[in-house]
Amino acid sequence: MSVCIIGNAQVDVHSHMIPDSYMEAVKARGMEMDEGFPIPSWSAEAHLKFMDEAGIKTSVLTMPAPQPYFGDGAESAAICRKFNEEAAALKALHPGRFLFCAALPLPDVGKALEEARYALEVLKADGVKLASNCYGQYLGDPELDPLMAYLNSRKAVVITHPHKPSAVNDNLIAAVPLASYEYLAETTRAILNMVAHDVLVRYPDLKVVVPHCGSFLPNALPRFKGLMPVMVKQGYMQPVDVDANISNLYFDLAGAATDDVIESLLKITEPSHILYGSDYPYVAAQALTVAKRSLESRLAAHGLAPQDILSNNAARLFGADIPVREYGERVVRLAEIEVYRDKLEEYLGFAKEVGMVSMATEPGVIGLFSMQDKTDPCKVYILEVYADKAAYQAHLQTAHFKKYKEGTASMVKSLNLIDTNPLVTATLNKTAIQ
Repeated sequence: MSVCIIGNAQVDVHSHMIPDSYMEAVKARGMEMDEGFPIPSWSAEAHLKFMDEAGIKTSVLTMPAPQPYFGDGAESAAICRKFNEEAAALKALHPGRFLFCAALPLPDVGKALEEARYALEVLKADGVKLASNCYGQYLGDPELDPLMAYLNSRKAVVITHPHKPSAVNDNLIAAVPLASYEYLAETTRAILNMVAHDVLVRYPDLKVVVPHCGSFLPNALPRFKGLMPVMVKQGYMQPVDVDANISNLYFDLAGAATDDVIESLLKITEPSHILYGSDYPYVAAQALTVAKRSLESRLAAHGLAPQDILSNNAARLFGADIPVREYGERVVRLAEIEVYRDKLEEYLGFAKEVGMVSMATEPGVIGLFSMQDKTDPCKVYILEVYADKAAYQAHLQTAHFKKYKEGTASMVKSLNLIDTNPLVTATLNKTAIQ
């Protein structure tokens, strides 16, 4: 099925749900600091607020670290079942806002397989989340083959995420947090182990997402390829097609998606396999919003289409599970406004606010472009582009537009609205009002 998200219905493929049931289980075992830093507080309300402010339509939820396994597979299965059912309920409560990838009670493969079946077939989970390792059982371990075979049969999305390595110097991670280095090394270690065991070729219908801008893979892959002939000759591994394995991976941009990092990532993957990720709530919402806006403005410089990275690639990955809207003929209007001189600065503040909020929260608002007359700054022109008439009418009913209309009523000397018939139908990029 061909899926395309219209407008600014952006998708975050890397975010975490941290319900009370999970926190209680972790705290009961004294493991809330197992990853070297506190697990952040989370609520659905706060998550939705962040999404609205950042312009994110849909977030994909996964369980954070640590993995809730304490030596008892049945206990871990119960914790994961509770998490998955809560995630499914949240998805149902907020249609279109949340997807979830189910937690599995590894390293117990039998119970993980049972939970994967229940989550995907009964709860209709959108995929599964797999830790880089579960107490020494790394991705790529032949023990996991029955689970991988089932997930492959379902053509499942697999969100991977680093966890604490099975052996780590506690003094070291106290000074150098896991997230700053070990998580990147851990992800790389796990993915290379999958490649070494040919997992992504043997199970070609898996859709595996690698977090944090590919971690160290862009640097590690050339070395891995160079060493593989030696390893094969010595009998330590079988030859594998590294490029074929890597070509089946997807990559999210959570973390420090600097220009250098993006260029490195493009050396090992195609633009269609790059996705937006935030890592909420492990980074403050305000910082994530600023970082996302910076990313949006830089993507085109790398030859990347912002709408693909922020929306369309995820829609293709998850298929019809991300709701989309079919739009009709676009509405294009030009507003000619004259503002009283003593009210100009105040008016511009209102105009900027409504423009930014509209672009961030309304998929049907395609563009709002504001301009001032150079010879008479009190004359303001706004080119408004809406996906269709319904989108325009919906915009007029929003709280932020009503605030603008009522707040500026006494500031506007004259207003002339001109409906137009566009002569050129080139794509209009999402550009916030300035």
